[in-house]
Amino acid sequence: MRKAGERNPYLVPALERGIRILELLSESPNGLTMPEMSKLGLPPASLYRMLVTLTELRYVVREEGDRYRLSRKLLSLAYKSVDEHGIAEKAIGTMRELRDRSGETVLLAVLYGNEGIVIEEAVSSQAVKVSVRIGHHFPLHTAAPAKAILAQLPEEERNRLLESIVYTRFTPQTLPNRAALEAELRTVRECGYSLDRGEELEEIRCAGAAILNHENYPVAAVWISGPASRLDPSALRRCGEMVRESAEKISRKIS
Repeated sequence: MRKAGERNPYLVPALERGIRILELLSESPNGLTMPEMSKLGLPPASLYRMLVTLTELRYVVREEGDRYRLSRKLLSLAYKSVDEHGIAEKAIGTMRELRDRSGETVLLAVLYGNEGIVIEEAVSSQAVKVSVRIGHHFPLHTAAPAKAILAQLPEEERNRLLESIVYTRFTPQTLPNRAALEAELRTVRECGYSLDRGEELEEIRCAGAAILNHENYPVAAVWISGPASRLDPSALRRCGEMVRESAEKISRKIS
């Protein structure tokens, strides 16, 4: 047994350094130059060789100005761990149909711990549109997809998540506490879709619905997202009906 603070003798130093590089780059979506990675404390020659290796393996992209950033290959490994049912592949066709029907961006997400995570996107062709980075995390009390999933979870699991939420107030429309969220979840269960009325970003509106597996468990959510200027309350409700239909269609594909 190792003493407290004693280094594990089985650690592979080169692998450890490579992972530290990836972790640092994950904190900088716009990428970093080698001088900006000096905080890792690696000799420049070693850092360069590591970056060349990660670039050759396509986990890192080297861009103009000698900036390095993570590639989508690394993200794809993470998506496979959260998208255990292959939902993204099965849903993308229906998502594109919904995008073309609604004119708005359509997204797919799953729960990941106490947050949601975006795993697929079908971007609107409109000049003014919403686009969300794949891998983006979002809070549970504001986002339409999170509400859609929460509403359909077994009561014990839902209560555990509701207890863990920090009800941060992002806008005047943000639900302020658990009681308010529970009341909204009851409405979601009644109508079959959830709404985000500018609860995290005032200028954005969303409508979402849960995707259910053969056991009626909510494994994901699909949702429409667009600017408030196009999605007034009436348009948002119409989108809710459309997204509910699309969620039911995807549910049949994975059941």
